[in-house]
Amino acid sequence: MTADISLIRNFSIIAHIDHGKSTLADRLIQTTGGLTAREMSEQVLDNMDIEKERGITIKAQTVRLDYPAKDGKRYILNLMDTPGHVDFAYEVSRSLAACEGALLVVDAAQGVEAQTLANVYQSIEHDHVIVPVINKVDLPAAEPERVKKQIEDVIGLSTDNAVLTSAKSGIGIEDLLEAIVTEIPAPKGNPDAPLKCMLVDSWYDPYLGVVILVRVIDGILKKGQQITMMAAGTTHLVDRVGCFRPKIEVLDALGPGEIGFITAQIKEVAQTNVGDTITDARRPTAEALPGFKTVQPVVFCGLFPIDAADFEKLRDSLGKLRLNDASFSFETESSAALGFGFRCGFLGLLHLEIIQERLTREYDLDLITTAPSVVYEIHMRDGTIKELHNPADMPDPSSIEFMEEPWIEATIFVPDEYLGSLLKLCQDRRGIQKNLTYVGGRAQITYELPLNEVVFDFYDRLKSISRGYASFDYHQIGHREGDLVKMSIMVNAEPVDALSMIVHRGAAEARGRHMCERMKDLIPRHLFKIPIQAAIGGKVIARETIAAMRKDVTAKCYGGDASRKRKLLDKQKEGKKRMRQYGNVDIPQEAFIAALRMGDEK
Repeated sequence: MTADISLIRNFSIIAHIDHGKSTLADRLIQTTGGLTAREMSEQVLDNMDIEKERGITIKAQTVRLDYPAKDGKRYILNLMDTPGHVDFAYEVSRSLAACEGALLVVDAAQGVEAQTLANVYQSIEHDHVIVPVINKVDLPAAEPERVKKQIEDVIGLSTDNAVLTSAKSGIGIEDLLEAIVTEIPAPKGNPDAPLKCMLVDSWYDPYLGVVILVRVIDGILKKGQQITMMAAGTTHLVDRVGCFRPKIEVLDALGPGEIGFITAQIKEVAQTNVGDTITDARRPTAEALPGFKTVQPVVFCGLFPIDAADFEKLRDSLGKLRLNDASFSFETESSAALGFGFRCGFLGLLHLEIIQERLTREYDLDLITTAPSVVYEIHMRDGTIKELHNPADMPDPSSIEFMEEPWIEATIFVPDEYLGSLLKLCQDRRGIQKNLTYVGGRAQITYELPLNEVVFDFYDRLKSISRGYASFDYHQIGHREGDLVKMSIMVNAEPVDALSMIVHRGAAEARGRHMCERMKDLIPRHLFKIPIQAAIGGKVIARETIAAMRKDVTAKCYGGDASRKRKLLDKQKEGKKRMRQYGNVDIPQEAFIAALRMGDEK
């Protein structure tokens, strides 16, 4: 028996980080009796410790709530708690496509931020009914009227139906539930049509295998049904159907408009693509749902264990993490300086940070991370196009026609007093200003920037020059031709592959000089002189020299002719020259870690 479609309301919560999205979800669950007061915990939909600590949502979560409205009917509310960060933009778009409405949560003190804007535009593209929610109205700094006006000015959304709430203290939650029922429309769907479902998300459960979150569009999905994933082209047998309240509840079937989960004895998350269309294997639907795309890694970097003996442990740990996160890829790589490790692909910098932190915490690994790089497209003279993930794999420059790098469009909100420093930062990073508007005392800037200028430390610099008040969001706008070169760092005339990077020719000298200065401070002195050079091809663009440690060979000469001292010094000089020819420079691991972490802090 499936639910009455007219009593279903599917909605997601969209907000900037730390505007109270997960707390609001907690309060809705508690008010509708999803969990008892004893079972409640903070951020109940965030499963990972890292999600709770940082106040971010990494995986989309859903919960089904029963709400007895004032009109006497019992409604089924399906709440989708989506990630807010730009790295997970595709997952957010699929979660939004599974809903008919959205709650736009804005902090009553902070107002509209960059991520709020990016996600609300996605919501508008999906023709959602948007209910503005002004949260944290009980704070001393709250200015709900100013925030309402800001929503109307910046987003162009009417705030006549805005609900004033405080998720922490429970103010306005009843009004919000009524607004969900009255404002958000019921889903549409035909129970007699061929089965058509959207795969919203999936994760690995050690007991159930892969759990797939689905939204049924048409038809009925039930246990024992043979289903086909249209994009993947695989067929599976459904062995469990259910929903989250937020505890697992097993159901007989899911009908049109319902959101729930299925398991089908699938062992790997990689077999289930977010946004794929699920249909009946015997009676398939005519066409797949629009909007599906394969998620591609955007940022690449090398992960190496500090202790070489941990290599196998790192391989196993990466394999276990990939069970739960198909958007993350890895392959083996070796480096003369760092030994054996893996070249990993991530959706963005936050994704990289999360994976690295989970490896350190959950699997007790000490890692070195090489400088992150983006995917370059190299157009060869023979007409072929190659993708370059690792600067060390750059082909011979004479065979390259030109190189293209990925560009992004960034939206930045910043208070007036920090605008000058921010414009300089974007200008220094080869940015092209597209727009600058004012909303109250804050500027909204739109810039086009090369992604490789952003992946290093752009976000940290942005936060430090604005004292944490600036907010930043971006989306990719394709590849553009750039004057790019590979810069190698050489120590004692030996190239150090782990420190090579792709840079713009205009910034190469400054970055090379900075890197040489850092390495000079980090490498200990040896018995011979060590040159540290930054080079583009055969041309050295920066150099530092580490002076030799010198034994005083003239100590035994007291008095006598000066030529005796000169003879001894010349003999020492010859020995040092020979030593430099055959001597190996020992670069300590700490030097690598420091150079890679601080390589772009200029």
